[in-house]
Amino acid sequence: MNANAAWANPQLAAQVLRSRRDGCSEIALRVESLHDPRRVLWLEQRIHALPGVHRVGIDRTARCVRIVWDTQRTSLPTLLDNFAAANCPAQPLQRDSIDDARSHEQHDALKRLLVAGMCAMQVMTYAFVIYIGVVDFVDFSTRNLFRWLGLITTVPLVFYSAQPFFAGAFRELRERRLGINLPVALAVAAVFLASTLNTLRGSGEIYFDSVSMFVFLLLGARYLELRSRHRSGALGDAMIDASPLLAQRRHADGALETVAAITLLRGDRVHIAEGATVPADGVLESAEAQVDEALLSGESRPVQRRCGERLMAGSVLLSSPADMRVEQSGDTTTVARLGALASRARQARTLIAGSDREIGRFVARVLLLTVFTALGWLLVEPARAFEAAVAVLVVACPCAFALTRPATLTRALGVLAARGVLVTDGAALTTLARVDHALFDKTGTLSVPRLDRRAVVPLRGDTPEQVLQLAAALAHESSHPLARALADVAREHAQPWRAQSVQVSASAGISGQIDGRLLRLGRADFALAASGQPVTAATAEALMLADAQGAIAAFYLDEQPRQDARHMLDTLRADGITPVIASGDTAARVAALARRLGVDDWRARQSPADKLERLLAARRNGHLTLAVGDGSNDAPILAGADVSAALASGTELAQAHADLLLLDGRLDGLVDARVIARQVQQVMTQSRRWALLYNLCAVPFAAFGFVPPWLAGIGMSLSSLVVVLNALRVGRHTASDRPDAALPVSRPRELRA
Repeated sequence: MNANAAWANPQLAAQVLRSRRDGCSEIALRVESLHDPRRVLWLEQRIHALPGVHRVGIDRTARCVRIVWDTQRTSLPTLLDNFAAANCPAQPLQRDSIDDARSHEQHDALKRLLVAGMCAMQVMTYAFVIYIGVVDFVDFSTRNLFRWLGLITTVPLVFYSAQPFFAGAFRELRERRLGINLPVALAVAAVFLASTLNTLRGSGEIYFDSVSMFVFLLLGARYLELRSRHRSGALGDAMIDASPLLAQRRHADGALETVAAITLLRGDRVHIAEGATVPADGVLESAEAQVDEALLSGESRPVQRRCGERLMAGSVLLSSPADMRVEQSGDTTTVARLGALASRARQARTLIAGSDREIGRFVARVLLLTVFTALGWLLVEPARAFEAAVAVLVVACPCAFALTRPATLTRALGVLAARGVLVTDGAALTTLARVDHALFDKTGTLSVPRLDRRAVVPLRGDTPEQVLQLAAALAHESSHPLARALADVAREHAQPWRAQSVQVSASAGISGQIDGRLLRLGRADFALAASGQPVTAATAEALMLADAQGAIAAFYLDEQPRQDARHMLDTLRADGITPVIASGDTAARVAALARRLGVDDWRARQSPADKLERLLAARRNGHLTLAVGDGSNDAPILAGADVSAALASGTELAQAHADLLLLDGRLDGLVDARVIARQVQQVMTQSRRWALLYNLCAVPFAAFGFVPPWLAGIGMSLSSLVVVLNALRVGRHTASDRPDAALPVSRPRELRA
């Protein structure tokens, strides 16, 4: 049966279709094959040609297609079949994904910009006639006509295009803070009202051309910043929408049933067709599979997965069909957690502009300078006081200064998201550029544990399979890398036991009831504590399973450094960061890994409190700290560091306290983040120096009456455009990619809760 036929079910279709007032339906579709512009154009034409289709909107960045059509004339399965026939298979998204907020914001900004542009061109045409009158005779009736035409044309620009500035100014006044909208609104209102009064009187100067050009150029700068912010947000949407809604569940007799992916349960077997999207997190049961995890990791090359390895929801199967056993579905999948973090990142991103106190001080100075200019001219030549004050207000407008931070950080967040680093706190980037001390967890962060069956040593006559199953029953209840490694080895056999009353001791081990016995799994001192059995040199290096009578088995795990761990540490060390390893593991294991990674400073047998104390000690010595971990026991140091990073494979608690999330376990993402953080700091410094230099040069000329308001508007708007365009340099291969001299270290932020 055609897989798309399942969408004929009204209950399933209701999850993805949104009814409109005009009787049509709207749907958002996830389409991966939107790289070729020619294919996009051909696809749009094909879908438009279907009966009942009214609108097709394609967002290549978010890999999303939105369609408005009459479902009575073309059914949803037919629509999806046409996408498949065009070699662009489409995946319907939840109807909650049809969010018009971003689209409405961008369309509204574009409409206001276009109105301002058309009005500005017309007003400049009318002003040209008036300018000619200065050097050549133009009768007064003609001049007054063009003054009135300028007024009429400027009205929609002021009351429609400039409305966001007035709304923002009122909002700033209600919140009792000074922002960039207030001086803009004052300048527009003052120039327009004065020009209107002079037009009604038939005498005096008018500045309709000045206010028109001022609003148009400033709206242009804001529209560029808005497009950049929306482009970055589309990457987060791509992760949120990655999981499919349908899945093919395999019954015990081998039959396949198409079901909603959200109904999948742990242990269900799922069949994934070639080219299909993995519907849940699980374990591959087929011999091998080639998957595309670019959406999750940023890595464009296919990844080879073998039997027993994990598959993540949202990745695309490139090879032959495969079977998978479900472990997590719905909101608990990796991609769902990333989506929640992406939402958190976007919410934090909206606060960037309002978080800079320097803007308020800058605005206050501009307003004071404007008042002093007006008072000075009132004493010298009152007729020129208004023009000079308006010129100062416009030319010194802090728009360029205020745009520096949001424009640069927005660009940086988008670049890092494309490189597999999700930033949940934009302010962390500015701190990361000055970090000089890094504390790393070992197991699961710098190393990957492995357990060979030959390293399972029963101590009471049990078979290796029996002790392995007992240990796995406890290990399944923990997300620690050592426990996962042990559970992966035992996965080949059916699990006869399930642990009850499980308790996890951070950096020590797991305890629980299995078949009436209280068992402990973990470090030797923890596992043997209940029995009083002493820890020997042999057991100290093993992962022990024990009960009240003593040791049951020893598991000798081997671990390998992550593939990019050495390169990451060497790069950070060369960039002035001192790496430290703090682990709860034994001294021998920590020392061995530290030698392989070239780290001189390491500590073993560290509890979460010990790690936090080491971090705080470094901060008390004036260091700016970075903490990197993946487990729940790393949450204290992730919360206490000046900047923190967690692996996407880590626990939810670790991710919740992290400023940076490294997708697909790529430690090289820290290097990318450090480079981008340096570029952010350099670009912000350049842009703010430019804004200050521009003001220092232009304000004196404006205050002394040498800059008319129209020229001041052009200069201020062009200054804002320079800032926005300069922000686009972040992420490009420039000289700033190389580590620079050490930057000044600021006072560390307070310990976060």
